[in-house]
Amino acid sequence: MEEKDLKHIVSQFEIEGEVSEVKPLGNGLINTTYKVSTVGSAPDYVLQNVNNAIFPDVKMLMDNIVAVTGHIRKKYEAAGETDIDRKVLNFVKAKDGKYFYLHEGKYWRIMVFIPDTVSQTAVTPESSRIVGETFGNFQAMLADIPVQLGETIKDFHNMEFRLQQLREAVAENKAGRLAEVQWLVDELEKRADEMCKGERLHREGKLAKRICHCDTKVDNILFDKDGKVLCVIDLDTVMPNFIFSDFGDFLRSAANTGAEDDKNLDNVNFNMDIFRAFTEGYLKSARCFLTPLEIENLPYAATLFPYMQTVRFLADYINGDTYYKTQYADHNLVRSKAQFKLLQSAEAKMPEMTAFIAEQLA
Repeated sequence: MEEKDLKHIVSQFEIEGEVSEVKPLGNGLINTTYKVSTVGSAPDYVLQNVNNAIFPDVKMLMDNIVAVTGHIRKKYEAAGETDIDRKVLNFVKAKDGKYFYLHEGKYWRIMVFIPDTVSQTAVTPESSRIVGETFGNFQAMLADIPVQLGETIKDFHNMEFRLQQLREAVAENKAGRLAEVQWLVDELEKRADEMCKGERLHREGKLAKRICHCDTKVDNILFDKDGKVLCVIDLDTVMPNFIFSDFGDFLRSAANTGAEDDKNLDNVNFNMDIFRAFTEGYLKSARCFLTPLEIENLPYAATLFPYMQTVRFLADYINGDTYYKTQYADHNLVRSKAQFKLLQSAEAKMPEMTAFIAEQLA
């Protein structure tokens, strides 16, 4: 898109100052992002095109984000926190009062740019501890949010829904691939009842849905130049879910000693050093609101997400690779086998996980 068009979009928002330039920022996979530079002492801004193919209800999305950031801001104000504008994302209203602007079928939003920040990508025990504590604190601050948030991606981490997708793929066998993977389907079905216990406990009134980030990783945290945590970013997936989402999803990727699509399954194991560091940080900030049932099932969460991803990769393979991008013919099968190996490794370490959690609570 030409800069003059981008400047026109920016002009529809209640920003301060005069815009000097609008240039691409970062390389996000979902939303297209630009930095809006202004003249003089006015703040700079971040302009984003929201991908409404993934997030179809942009109003709900922005209502969620504004509710979350507003609640966190009030918490900081009540606590006498300093430098709040660097610790909470600040979105700007469009001139029609909405937090988004529709231009030629595309949805746009603007937030204040936070200067002098860095992001991290390396997964180490130390960074994992920081991620655990940061996202545990994020959940803790939102545990008493007074509004009901919407589900920005329906059934995103719903295990029963993901299994239904697999079963439909098996029943249809569109690509004629079922026979070679029936053994893996059988392994997944053996675990199906146990892996769906989150949804079952929720129906029984024993397990609450809380506000979760649902994309827990180190590069969704903004740090200052001294390496201190400023805030959690990329809030599009913030929605009600079981706390298992933020706990298990991080470990699925961070605690994997191999690649997500590793052909050499000997490389793939569940890294307990990462688990211990992340869990220590998470419990430090989240234990203030977690129930005994939630804490008891954290090892389950560590196995749930490799299981869920095995189900999703395998369903796509059986369907003929219609969802995930693949680089070669059996890519989804390789992914499925690697995730299943990670699941088996995590299952073997569940007693060790349970013992470590008990030590942290002692």
